[in-house]
Amino acid sequence: MANPYLPSWEYVPDGEPRVFGDRVYVYGSHDRVDCDSFCDFKLKVWSAPVSNPGQWVCHGDAFRSMPAKGENWGKKKEDSSVHDTGEMRLADVDWSDHELYAPDVVEKDGKYYLYAYVVNAKGCVAVSNRPEGPFQLISRYKYDIPDHYDKGTFIDPGVLVDDDGRAYIYCGFERSYMCEINGENMYEVLDGTYQLDVIPMGEGEHHFFEACSPRKVGDTYYLIYSPKVGSRLAYATSDSPTGPFAYRGVIVDNGVDYPGGNNHGSICEIGGQWYIFYHRMTNGTCMSRRGCVERIEILPDGTIPQVEMTSLGFEESLNPYEITLADSACVLKGGAIITELDAFARIITNVIKGCVMGWKYFDFGEDYTGDAMCFMAKVMPRGCHGTLHVCIDGTESEHRIGSLEFQRNSSVITGKVSLVTGRHAVYLVAED
Repeated sequence: MANPYLPSWEYVPDGEPRVFGDRVYVYGSHDRVDCDSFCDFKLKVWSAPVSNPGQWVCHGDAFRSMPAKGENWGKKKEDSSVHDTGEMRLADVDWSDHELYAPDVVEKDGKYYLYAYVVNAKGCVAVSNRPEGPFQLISRYKYDIPDHYDKGTFIDPGVLVDDDGRAYIYCGFERSYMCEINGENMYEVLDGTYQLDVIPMGEGEHHFFEACSPRKVGDTYYLIYSPKVGSRLAYATSDSPTGPFAYRGVIVDNGVDYPGGNNHGSICEIGGQWYIFYHRMTNGTCMSRRGCVERIEILPDGTIPQVEMTSLGFEESLNPYEITLADSACVLKGGAIITELDAFARIITNVIKGCVMGWKYFDFGEDYTGDAMCFMAKVMPRGCHGTLHVCIDGTESEHRIGSLEFQRNSSVITGKVSLVTGRHAVYLVAED
């Protein structure tokens, strides 16, 4: 499955990937199309087999902050895995009807705990016997912290259950904090464990902004987070779950040659390969985000080299002899954006002279002869005409392998381009 890795109609940013058993689960926010605010009043869960992380299935709504209007989904029974079908689903929280942001889920003693951030309200913890939920509310957080930084909302919670069974929660907006929670109930903050600025405040581009996500790799504790500057996911490390954490570098930047915005995600090992989960912007807004993933490497010294944003997702390469979807473009320059045409189609629009659209990477193979191959593209000129230059591994004229003209009434354009072998990025450069 190429990027974005979920179906075209699904907008799940802030992805927290977790492997439970033989499946990988993604817990994230849920954005709404054509909305002027972040997130939704529900959280959805998707999962895929570890053996085939491109085969995603949806498990439906796992938690809600508002009733399911117009849905005959049912009121929860005591067993959170069962629903009546004759009543409307009630909200899972009764102290707020605001949106749900950036959840996380961890396993402890055979149960799965969901940590939810309710906008401008007290955060909470819910539980299920299954990693996909649905989740039954346990409690709001219990704590005695007179000078709590965000007054108990626990913004964008990330949770770590350490090897010794102790549990820690990491949160923050513009300043990071953490505390240990009672492993017996998973919602009570232990006295004396609250720490502000677990990632020390600092100047420059790596200053903490939001999106704490903890992971433990070997004996090293990682905090993946969004820094103050750019559209990046950075990371800090410590030899203790309580920090302090030291900045180590940037993992991915979704604003490089692409419409930028915020970022939130984490790292996960799936079938022996490490990945970074993050999100990209669509529909010309930072409030309509779709999940993406890139392969990463964790070196013996604990560092994670920065990776570029690609079209690959869980694929090792794209096949140039199959249809490539427009929304897998990982390079958009000059004002071009990906937008929703309908529930099943995403197109590149706002294409004007000088716009660049790029896909990384195609494997053209090696066993070909001749001097040319055929290029085909579906277009919707909307009353204009122009030229698309096809380029390999760069956008300057020396990288050009062919050009295709389109007219006002064109729908599909085809033309010959120079023969290409091997692995390459492909760019389309627009000219009027």
